[in-house]
Amino acid sequence: MMSFLKAAVGGLTGICRNQVLHQGALHSHLRILVSGMKTHEIPPDYSDVVMPEKPKLKFLNKVPNFKKAKKEMKKLRDIQGPAQAANAFTTGQYAIVAMGGGYLHWGHIEMMRLTFSRKMDSRTTFARWRINAPYKPITRKGLGQRMGGGKGAIDHYVTPVRYGRFVVEVGGKVEFKEVEHIMIEVAKKLPFPAKVMSRESFAAMQQNEADMEQNNQNPWTFKQIAHGNMLGIRRVLSPFDLHHHGRFTGKFHIPGRVR
Repeated sequence: MMSFLKAAVGGLTGICRNQVLHQGALHSHLRILVSGMKTHEIPPDYSDVVMPEKPKLKFLNKVPNFKKAKKEMKKLRDIQGPAQAANAFTTGQYAIVAMGGGYLHWGHIEMMRLTFSRKMDSRTTFARWRINAPYKPITRKGLGQRMGGGKGAIDHYVTPVRYGRFVVEVGGKVEFKEVEHIMIEVAKKLPFPAKVMSRESFAAMQQNEADMEQNNQNPWTFKQIAHGNMLGIRRVLSPFDLHHHGRFTGKFHIPGRVR
């Protein structure tokens, strides 16, 4: 009796095993057919991209070549308001755009140059500066000196940057995902908020600002309130606020403000 049961169980096990093997072979065959029908995206065309002779970022001097260095006042207007130059794409497809004002030291510039030189493939990618070398002098007195005695000696030089200024522009025969992580790493180390953008995202940001201004449902904009001197607001507004319609607070940009 026991031998009969064992034989019956063994026969059922063999049948199930054959069915499983047959189904496994069938499923694997179906998987091969499905993967063979997969479609792939067409690779981008880089026939119009022209690579420059020197694709890497060039070295910028730490001290400008002045015959005689002159001390200057702080002039905070250098970092306030929107940028009037280097605020659009030229030859590259991607860029690091400043979202606020600030000063770039030579250490920041050298950090960007070394990062792009080490992690960027110069055979397919190029980068170019959209900022100037440090030229604004910053004075500082020695530690422990008494107050007075005139303005201190020049300690170092910086580069002022305003909102919307392009810091570095990247292009070449490369997609955005290939260089995005390098540019994000650099943007996080800058002394002001910065954003990595492509030509498409930059155009979308400009279009969004234009749509906000055109489709604004609130009839009382900052411009109308300020120029109408409602509640005597002109007493606490500066010419800077009147000119930029309250879109900037010092070196900081207010993205939700409509003119």
